[in-house]
Amino acid sequence: MDTKDTTTEKGSFLFGKENYKILLIGIAVIGLGFILMSGGGSNDPKVFSEDIFNFRRIRLAPTVVLIGFGITIYSIFKKPKH
Repeated sequence: MDTKDTTTEKGSFLFGKENYKILLIGIAVIGLGFILMSGGGSNDPKVFSEDIFNFRRIRLAPTVVLIGFGITIYSIFKKPKH
Protein backbone atom coordinates (compact mmCIF):
# COMPACT_ATOMS: atom_id res chain seq x y z
CA MET A 1 0.00 0.00 0.00
CA ASP A 2 1.48 3.32 -1.09
CA THR A 3 0.71 6.07 1.46
CA LYS A 4 2.99 8.68 -0.06
CA ASP A 5 0.03 10.47 -1.68
CA THR A 6 -1.80 11.03 1.63
CA THR A 7 1.13 12.19 3.77
CA THR A 8 3.31 15.24 3.38
CA GLU A 9 7.05 15.15 3.24
CA LYS A 10 8.85 15.98 6.45
CA GLY A 11 9.89 19.62 6.50
CA SER A 12 7.43 20.85 3.88
CA PHE A 13 5.04 23.67 4.65
CA LEU A 14 1.29 23.56 4.17
CA PHE A 15 1.17 26.81 2.17
CA GLY A 16 3.52 28.45 -0.29
CA LYS A 17 5.73 31.46 0.40
CA GLU A 18 3.29 33.84 -1.30
CA ASN A 19 0.42 32.57 0.86
CA TYR A 20 2.32 33.39 4.04
CA LYS A 21 3.13 36.89 2.76
CA ILE A 22 -0.54 37.54 2.03
CA LEU A 23 -1.46 36.10 5.44
CA LEU A 24 0.91 38.49 7.22
CA ILE A 25 -0.52 41.43 5.26
CA GLY A 26 -4.02 40.38 6.32
CA ILE A 27 -3.01 40.14 9.98
CA ALA A 28 -1.38 43.59 9.78
CA VAL A 29 -4.58 45.07 8.29
CA ILE A 30 -6.65 43.50 11.08
CA GLY A 31 -4.27 45.00 13.65
CA LEU A 32 -4.60 48.41 12.00
CA GLY A 33 -8.38 48.13 12.26
CA PHE A 34 -8.19 47.38 15.98
CA ILE A 35 -5.80 50.30 16.50
CA LEU A 36 -8.31 52.57 14.74
CA MET A 37 -10.98 51.44 17.22
CA SER A 38 -8.91 52.47 20.25
CA GLY A 39 -8.66 55.83 22.02
CA GLY A 40 -11.12 58.61 22.71
CA GLY A 41 -11.57 57.98 26.40
CA SER A 42 -12.61 60.61 28.92
CA ASN A 43 -10.55 61.64 31.93
CA ASP A 44 -13.69 61.99 34.05
CA PRO A 45 -15.94 58.89 34.10
CA LYS A 46 -18.97 61.06 34.91
CA VAL A 47 -18.65 63.00 31.65
CA PHE A 48 -19.95 61.40 28.45
CA SER A 49 -17.67 61.64 25.43
CA GLU A 50 -19.17 61.81 21.93
CA ASP A 51 -15.86 60.56 20.47
CA ILE A 52 -17.06 56.98 20.74
CA PHE A 53 -19.55 57.59 17.92
CA ASN A 54 -17.22 59.20 15.37
CA PHE A 55 -16.78 57.93 11.80
CA ARG A 56 -13.41 56.29 12.47
CA ARG A 57 -14.78 53.94 15.13
CA ILE A 58 -18.23 53.22 13.74
CA ARG A 59 -17.56 52.85 10.01
CA LEU A 60 -13.86 52.88 9.12
CA ALA A 61 -12.33 50.55 11.73
CA PRO A 62 -14.83 47.67 11.36
CA THR A 63 -14.54 47.91 7.57
CA VAL A 64 -10.74 47.70 7.81
CA VAL A 65 -11.00 44.66 10.11
CA LEU A 66 -13.40 42.91 7.72
CA ILE A 67 -11.09 43.65 4.77
CA GLY A 68 -8.23 42.16 6.81
CA PHE A 69 -10.25 39.01 7.48
CA GLY A 70 -11.05 38.81 3.77
CA ILE A 71 -7.35 39.04 2.88
CA THR A 72 -6.55 36.36 5.44
CA ILE A 73 -9.22 34.01 4.11
CA TYR A 74 -7.98 34.63 0.56
CA SER A 75 -4.45 33.66 1.62
CA ILE A 76 -5.76 30.36 2.98
CA PHE A 77 -7.77 29.45 -0.12
CA LYS A 78 -5.16 30.57 -2.68
CA LYS A 79 -3.52 27.64 -4.42
CA PRO A 80 0.23 27.57 -3.68
CA LYS A 81 2.59 27.51 -6.64
CA HIS A 82 4.78 24.43 -6.25
